[in-house]
Amino acid sequence: MHNRTRASKRPSTAASVSQPEPDDKFVRMDSSRPVENRVAVVRGDITKLEVDAIVNAANASLCGGGGVDGAIHRAAGPALLEHCRALGSSRPGEVTLTPAFELPMTAILHAVGPVWSGGGRGEPAQLRSCYAKACALCQEHGLQSVAFPAISTGAYRYPRKDAARIAVETVQSALDESPLPGLVVFCCFSEGDARIYRDVLGRCPPKTAVDSRPRPG
Repeated sequence: MHNRTRASKRPSTAASVSQPEPDDKFVRMDSSRPVENRVAVVRGDITKLEVDAIVNAANASLCGGGGVDGAIHRAAGPALLEHCRALGSSRPGEVTLTPAFELPMTAILHAVGPVWSGGGRGEPAQLRSCYAKACALCQEHGLQSVAFPAISTGAYRYPRKDAARIAVETVQSALDESPLPGLVVFCCFSEGDARIYRDVLGRCPPKTAVDSRPRPG
C-alpha cells in the first residue's frame, strides 16, 4: 500500500456541501458518538466538501480519467497529475495518499476499485480493501473526516446495492475499532444513489447525523 506522502493542510472539524440538498447542509463530527452517528450520506460535489480527506475512485494509472476521478484531478490542478505520475501505477484494492494541492482538504486517498466481472474474480474483497485501507490511512495520518464516492459503481459497473453494502459494512467495522476517522461521509452524485446508502444504513434521510441549521458565528 502506498502511503508515502503526508499532507500538511490544517484539518477541519465539520463537513459541508456546496449547494447541498436541504437536509444535507452541515454534518457535525464527534468521534465519541456511536458509530451510526459518525456516518452520513450527502448528495453533492465531493470536491467541495469541507473534510480532511476525500477518496478518489481512481484507475490503476492514478493519472485521472472520467467521472469522479477526472473531477478531482481538474479541481486539484496539474500538480496532482505530476505527483501521481511519479508514484507509478497501483492495483485494485490498493489506496494511495497524496496531497490535495488546490483542493481545500488535507489529502486525497486514491482507491483503485475493481472492474465488475460477475463477482467471481475477487471483486468484493478488492472493493472491501479500498474502504478498509482508506480508513486505515485516516487513522495513520490523523485525518478526522473523510468522504467516499461510490467506488467502482460507474464505468466499472459494480452493482450499486452490493457496493453500498460493502462500503457501509467495512466502514462501520473500521469505526468500531478506532476513533478515527471521526466522521465518514458517503457523497453521492444522484438522489438514487443516496437513497441506496440510506436504505443500507437502515434509516430515512439522515437528520440524526446531519444538522441543517446555520452554525453560530
